[in-house]
Amino acid sequence: MADVSSRRRAYLDAQRRRERAVSAVRLSLVAGLFLLWEVAARRGWIDPFVVSSPSRMASTLAQLCRSGDLWLHLGTSLWETVAGFTLGTLCGALIAVLLWWSPFACRVLEPCLVVLNALPKTALGPVFIVWIGAGTESIIAMTLSISLIVTILDVLNGFLSTDAEKLLLLRAMGATRRQILFKLVIPSNFTTVINALKVNVGLSWVGVIMGEFLVSKAGLGYLIVYGSQVFKMDLVMSTVLLLGTAAAGMYQGILWLERGLKKHFGVIV
Repeated sequence: MADVSSRRRAYLDAQRRRERAVSAVRLSLVAGLFLLWEVAARRGWIDPFVVSSPSRMASTLAQLCRSGDLWLHLGTSLWETVAGFTLGTLCGALIAVLLWWSPFACRVLEPCLVVLNALPKTALGPVFIVWIGAGTESIIAMTLSISLIVTILDVLNGFLSTDAEKLLLLRAMGATRRQILFKLVIPSNFTTVINALKVNVGLSWVGVIMGEFLVSKAGLGYLIVYGSQVFKMDLVMSTVLLLGTAAAGMYQGILWLERGLKKHFGVIV
């Protein structure tokens, strides 16, 4: 038993070392990229007025922070993204459950969902502005239109791909449809739901930025549009960096949620 425990500890230690090594390489690559960018700008290999540089971006972010504009624009975009992400995920998962519950409705509506998913969502922007108004609601609606259909299709396809033999076994044992849903379909599609959350992070940010491009008075998309109009590339590049950092933070939050759920429920994927 002690030998098994020592082997287990050695295995876990090796896993931790491997994870630390991966994190170190990632940080080194990012640091190296920014260092090369800064050196190229200072030596004149690239034009810093057009592509900016890390030091100029840091100066721009510090200026935005001192003026208070940074928190206004970042907070606005974060609120819109979280709202769109939450609504898109919850509504998409619920609709997927309803479609799985009713095979007839699934057969009727699935082609419509595929067509809606193929529709360029930018075409809906002006429609939302006319219907809802030029405000935060239109931006959230744009975000919802992008993430909702993808969530429905991903989760529904996962539900429909549940092991047929396990379904037959539960039906033979007299399980109700509700029992099949909560005892088999949802638990066996844990990975599918988590992957839908991961995809929705990026889609939600896309929807928010697209909406802010069309109609906004605050937000990261507004800063990007404003900076490009007045040709302040330092502002544009620093905002893009801030956008990437915020999106990465939300994605990391989903990873923590995944680990927590696996640990709490003992899910093995």
